[in-house]
Amino acid sequence: MFVAALRRTVGTAPRRWILGAALLLGVLAAVAVSVFGSPTFAALSDPVQSLMSVVVPFTGALAAGDVLRSRLPVRPTLLAASALAAGVGLFGAAVCAVAATTSSASFVWHDAGLVAAGGVLVQVVAQLVGTGLGLLIRHRPTACLASIVLPLGLWFVLGLVYPPVQAWLTPYPSVRNLLSGSMSALAWAQWGVVVVLWVVGLNAAGTARVRRVSAVRA
Repeated sequence: MFVAALRRTVGTAPRRWILGAALLLGVLAAVAVSVFGSPTFAALSDPVQSLMSVVVPFTGALAAGDVLRSRLPVRPTLLAASALAAGVGLFGAAVCAVAATTSSASFVWHDAGLVAAGGVLVQVVAQLVGTGLGLLIRHRPTACLASIVLPLGLWFVLGLVYPPVQAWLTPYPSVRNLLSGSMSALAWAQWGVVVVLWVVGLNAAGTARVRRVSAVRA
């Protein structure tokens, strides 16, 4: 079931184009940062992984749409989407590593392992935000758009209203911390809250919706 779900996640030309666009953005970001300076691995990872994480959730939202339309099991779809996202994160780390070999910066590999692991976490969480919204919103383009507008829009609004809660309620600040390789106990606590809200909460609500729809159809 997992293999079949993984194939479905990239099983159409649009989905492969989306995945390709995410990978290309990562490469272009690494090239751009390298051209204009001698960055460290962490300095490369921030734009590379951040840009890819904007596009990656689209594949998750589309895969979750399959669950709604075809009564597919939720868990294999979530696992497959997560595995694909982890692969994107590893690709981003590899791109950053290649670019970092040309850098003359001091301490270029400082915290590289932690930053690389953080990149994988960033992609997986971004993807699962996409699956959660895909399970909740039947219209696929709207679900894809919501994966950008909701987290970044909320981050922007909270920045205007009460900035101290941004890191607790939106993914972006935690993404920056993960990709810097500097995660304090407070940063981990904030990341945990973000995961509960945006990953566990959205996908639990989406799974409950799928079950209600299935029960009505039965």
